Amino acid sequence: MAHTKFPCEVLTPEGEVFNDDVEMVSTRTTLGLIAILANHAPLLARLEPTELRIHRGESDVLRFAQAEGFMQMSDNRVLLLVEQISAIDQIDRGELERLRALAQSAIDDAPEGSEEAARAARELRRTEAFLRILDA
Repeated sequence: MAHTKFPCEVLTPEGEVFNDDVEMVSTRTTLGLIAILANHAPLLARLEPTELRIHRGESDVLRFAQAEGFMQMSDNRVLLLVEQISAIDQIDRGELERLRALAQSAIDDAPEGSEEAARAARELRRTEAFLRILDA
């Protein structure tokens, strides 16, 4: 069953990743999983590292590994601002495992409660989330 389409834009600090009409966007916020359809109520949410699915049609689904960010739904448009995003089929497991080890080492070496420790913990959460996406 086709759904009404609406504009969706995904941006990173490096620029635009996606900009097209979609039927649904599904992701994870700090409050849990969410699926956005056309005419959804206005929303501003903080995004967690997870799998982002962009449904352009019933059998046309784009899958991404999404880092932290924000999502805004207003005026029947959804905007996702994310720190980092990668197409699932372009993720290098070996590189993720290397980054996970570096993040764990940085956590172990950083002073407790420091910004360095917090930054390394975010990187560890992100790499572990991306690895779980690959294993799903």
